[in-house]
Amino acid sequence: MPPQPHPAILTIAPYVGGESAITDPGRAVRLMSNENPFGPSAKAVAAFHAAADGLHLYPSGGHAALRSAIALRYGLDAERIVCGNGSDELILLLAKAYAGTGDEVIYPAHGFLMYPIAAQAAGATAVKVSERNLCVDIDAMCAAVTDRTRIVFLANPANPTGTYLPFAALQELRQRLPERILLVIDAAYAEYADQADYQAGEALVAATDNTVVLRTFSKLYGLAALRVGYGYCPPEIASVLNRIRGPFNVSAPAQAAAIAALADREHQEKSQVHNSLWRKKLTDQLNILGFPVTPGAANYVLSYTGQQTQSLYDWLKAQHIYVRKVAGYGLPEHLRITIGRAEDLEIFLASVAAFGKGQG
Repeated sequence: MPPQPHPAILTIAPYVGGESAITDPGRAVRLMSNENPFGPSAKAVAAFHAAADGLHLYPSGGHAALRSAIALRYGLDAERIVCGNGSDELILLLAKAYAGTGDEVIYPAHGFLMYPIAAQAAGATAVKVSERNLCVDIDAMCAAVTDRTRIVFLANPANPTGTYLPFAALQELRQRLPERILLVIDAAYAEYADQADYQAGEALVAATDNTVVLRTFSKLYGLAALRVGYGYCPPEIASVLNRIRGPFNVSAPAQAAAIAALADREHQEKSQVHNSLWRKKLTDQLNILGFPVTPGAANYVLSYTGQQTQSLYDWLKAQHIYVRKVAGYGLPEHLRITIGRAEDLEIFLASVAAFGKGQG
């Protein structure tokens, strides 16, 4: 009899990302993975290359310089910051530390697929909760709580819908949840949310001992390939995560690039201005073309494509334009489109318009 995994592991559906087998990278219009269209900061690239001379050395296991840079950039307490191999690692570690067999983990119906994966990997039951108008429904989340609930995961802004909860709603949710429940706010797209009533949630971490906010360098900072994320935590939770994470879980070149990226405010502002401009343009144009967009706050839009979803997807792919199908998130009649380069979005919109004329 060969070694057998924990039974819960075999119930997990592996995470499937956007189109990866692109055979025409030189011609491809990549609008499927929420990547920064401008790439990383030139300063981050230079720091990454400079770190190559030290590839024979182990990286800093405590991430002291990176934590200090994050703390300085966002006005946080460095001792409360835990760095991870992407925020995905921290999602898994939080589930491992705070949920187990017989426990329940709550997440929104259209939430990031890593939440149920992490819950099941820890042996817990993942509880999917319905949303309201494709937005997290705090009444439904609270109604789903039982004596077995240990963690509530939610992304804000949400992926793939792009919708968000105002900070006041996050505060209400935290207040209504029992103190024993850990609230994890995944703010991967926080830098793109320019609405006046939005906050990532670090103020809740400062005010409570049962809230964690996750952030990433994969989106605004353009370092998706390097896998750098961090959690802002109460001191006790930071201590727990540091006990179970890998001792060298973020490479030295990744740490160096992240520190340099934080310092390049010009690159960040350029990316944010472009995103705000094109999020509105893309929303307006898709609405006119008959594929309505859910109002969002991230670096992508979610478009309702109805019964034409597969035919539109195939039409775009035939022209080397790649967007994201989101049936795995319970949205089989929608497509998610990344806010890419201006020229790529123009090509995309022209193709969608041509598709509409052909269908008509």
